[in-house]
Amino acid sequence: MKSEDLFREAERLMPGGVSSPVRAIKPYPFYTAHAQGSRLFTVDGTSLLDCCMAYGPLILGHATPSIREAITAQLDKGWLYGTPSPLEPAFARLITGDHPGMDMIRFVSSGSEATMAAIRLARGFTGKKDIVKIEGGFHGAHDAVLVKAGSGATTLGVPDSAGVLAALVAHTRQVAYNDPEALETLLSTHDDVAALIIEPVMGNIGPVLPDTGYLRDVREITQAHDVLLIFDEVITGYRLGIGGAQVKYGVKPDITTLGKIIGGGLPIGAFGGRREIMTLVAPAGPVYQAGTFSGNPLSLTAGMATIRWLHNHPETYATLDERTRTIEESLGKKAGGTFVRLGSMFKYFFRNAAPKNYTEVKECDTAAFGTFRERMFARGIFLPPSQFETNFLSASHSDEDTAILAQAYSQCR
Repeated sequence: MKSEDLFREAERLMPGGVSSPVRAIKPYPFYTAHAQGSRLFTVDGTSLLDCCMAYGPLILGHATPSIREAITAQLDKGWLYGTPSPLEPAFARLITGDHPGMDMIRFVSSGSEATMAAIRLARGFTGKKDIVKIEGGFHGAHDAVLVKAGSGATTLGVPDSAGVLAALVAHTRQVAYNDPEALETLLSTHDDVAALIIEPVMGNIGPVLPDTGYLRDVREITQAHDVLLIFDEVITGYRLGIGGAQVKYGVKPDITTLGKIIGGGLPIGAFGGRREIMTLVAPAGPVYQAGTFSGNPLSLTAGMATIRWLHNHPETYATLDERTRTIEESLGKKAGGTFVRLGSMFKYFFRNAAPKNYTEVKECDTAAFGTFRERMFARGIFLPPSQFETNFLSASHSDEDTAILAQAYSQCR
């Protein structure tokens, strides 16, 4: 069956025909038959140069041989135990050693689960009810963070999804990114805030980069008001380098959430933080968290193989940075848009200046982006199908791939 036929069948069997809303490309999504390296191969016989990389996890590329070999070796030993395995302390030692903000870690099954548990832990540790998030920041699909953008810091949160009780998001407030003054004002007038959760680099509407000194200001403000700082590094973790944004920007959060890359392409999440905070997690403490698939040996094996590869090839980060720089330089000084990049993360915003927050991102010309994306797709390049999603390169993208992308960006823009 071809993609259109598969989608028509899926529409009858699955809400919207997809397993996640972001995949609902109009008029119908393409269906991937297999993938290798930097490319997707569709059931329609098309080869696509992939700049989505499963929305970030595949920093080494698709079907990386070393990761496949690690998974295959683990399959011979079993793929789910329901008991502890030696992989857990080994991987915990590796990740906590890379992150200044982590003394202890708990493995879970997704980034959404990690942020949900981190917020619960922050409330349990502080005894406070409210949380603050950044306007436009995405921290998964759980109730506390599904707050309508623009509902404002000084008003009660408004649900951004049917089925979310207003009483639940009433304890979630928002401030704009890159606006430390707004955060200071909010925390000065609300004394029941347990934590601020923030993507240090906004990835789900970006990348939108922090102003110089912004993250340090955030750290100082939250400490001054006895508010925990949660860095949601589900996207930036190991994507910006070993230790993620907290190492790159020299800011130590109280709690960190991870996902994406630490699973090596398999489902995973994790949250970790200061020892005095983490010892409140069950069974050591009263903050409950549990999961049958948490710390499953397949995800840990794939993740550990990926992180060890990155440790052994630190030059990868500089190479990826040079490749996104090459794409940027191909555009010259064309008006009507701005190329934003940070290492292997990049995006062309249809706005004359790089956006600094969610409000400015929403000013982008989405119709122009749609035309641009279609032109790129016609050239065999798959970009995430929204102006509000980050593009990613992987270690499998070659110099030839980079040249193709640079030419396409120059000509299709």
